[in-house]
Amino acid sequence: MTPEQLRSLRATFRSPRRLLTESLAGLVVALALIPEAIAFSVIAGVDPRIGLFASFTMGVVTALVGGRPAMISAATGAVALVIAPVMKEHGLDYLIATIILAGIFQIILAVLGVTRLMRFIPRSVMIGFVNALAILVFMSQMPELFNVPWMVYPIVAVGLAIVFLLPRVTRAVPAPLVAIVLLTLVTALGGIDVPTVSDKGELPDSLPGFFFPDVPLNLETFQIIAPFALSMALVGLLESLMTAKLVDDITDTRSNKTRVSWGQGAANIVTGFLGGLGGCAVIGQTMINVKGSGARSRLSTFLAGVFLLILVVVLGDVVGMIPMAALVAVMIFVSLITFDWHSVRPSTLRRLPKSETAVMILTVAAVVATHNLAVGVGVGVLAASVLFARRVAHFVTVERTELELNGETVATYTVDGELFFASSNDLYTQFDYAKDSSEGIDRVIIDLHGSHIWDASSVSVLDSVTEKYRNHGREVEFIGLNEASVRMRERLAGKLNS
Repeated sequence: MTPEQLRSLRATFRSPRRLLTESLAGLVVALALIPEAIAFSVIAGVDPRIGLFASFTMGVVTALVGGRPAMISAATGAVALVIAPVMKEHGLDYLIATIILAGIFQIILAVLGVTRLMRFIPRSVMIGFVNALAILVFMSQMPELFNVPWMVYPIVAVGLAIVFLLPRVTRAVPAPLVAIVLLTLVTALGGIDVPTVSDKGELPDSLPGFFFPDVPLNLETFQIIAPFALSMALVGLLESLMTAKLVDDITDTRSNKTRVSWGQGAANIVTGFLGGLGGCAVIGQTMINVKGSGARSRLSTFLAGVFLLILVVVLGDVVGMIPMAALVAVMIFVSLITFDWHSVRPSTLRRLPKSETAVMILTVAAVVATHNLAVGVGVGVLAASVLFARRVAHFVTVERTELELNGETVATYTVDGELFFASSNDLYTQFDYAKDSSEGIDRVIIDLHGSHIWDASSVSVLDSVTEKYRNHGREVEFIGLNEASVRMRERLAGKLNS
């Protein structure tokens, strides 16, 4: 940890109130992680204990090595979906090897500065990402509300009432924790027969141990697992960095995204060697921690992992009694507070450019349709880039003037706007080659003071303009290029067109 992080942690321990908040937040998160870790294990085709151990190690390691304070990392559905084929086709040892290699890839990507790419994710994509996650969290709870005893519905309703109304009375204890404890007591003491956590799968009764995957350490193994490991690394980093940015916005603080990245990598390596499923940041539990419980430090992240291990190993029988309806209420609450309702208000939509609204909707649709955050964000960024290029391309203007200069008639074209592949392709048609080749015109000047050459496409177009005038018996003169544009043109001019 950095000195600043250590000072923040010491400040937490000096404040009994803050220490209580962080501790209770960690407990709530641990309870909420259990059923999801089991569910993600099922998706990956592994024993539930592997997912639970992953949620323990991911939380503890990211807290210790200095990830985003208060952000929760654990086994996730996005990672489980990516690596499930490895388990199905090659077995557990290859799966664990994939997880370890993914962690190594994440550290390499962090060192290479992949976090700088976050600046290219537009606000509309970020909002779409958040809203899509909220929808996915809500949708993930729907199976728990179908074909269940009728008592599930009033329990969920009471749970929602507690988590929404209790904070108006007191915030001394996290409302989600109160809802889980009270509803567990009611169902247990009242003998109410509803689905519980124990129905989801068997909880572990021992600590995780060292696990070294029994796979050949050769090129063939690398070729099998590398594509899945790289996909897992990219998906995990993307979800973690987007979640970290969201927590930054909520808490009005900044986090070191490079540290977040290699922290996730270190956590996956440790998790793999302890036989865990691997994972990344989880938006739902992070929102429980930050928004629902008011946590702000890495202590809550650390305690979430520790409490999770204690709950499933030592208090497994008690945890197994928690009604799923109570956790459903908490997760529905999380989805509702995560969704950016301001972004879909009619007044907001009227003010926003239609292109940004379209990008947000497209991002949401892609994430919800594929259940893959990386695909959704990729589609959103691509759509935003295309729409931006299309919009900027129309900003280039060309104005022709004729004037007498030193006894010569000069045709001057003033080009204003950024020249890149989308805008420069139309530039070729903006000149009156025939008129400028008449006897009344002595010189042709193209003034680029208000322009900048960004790519080879623009240099190629300027070469084509030069060649077109030359075919009409005129030499064209370019003036006003800035230093960077001059360097690019000198390097590429005459070498691009056949």
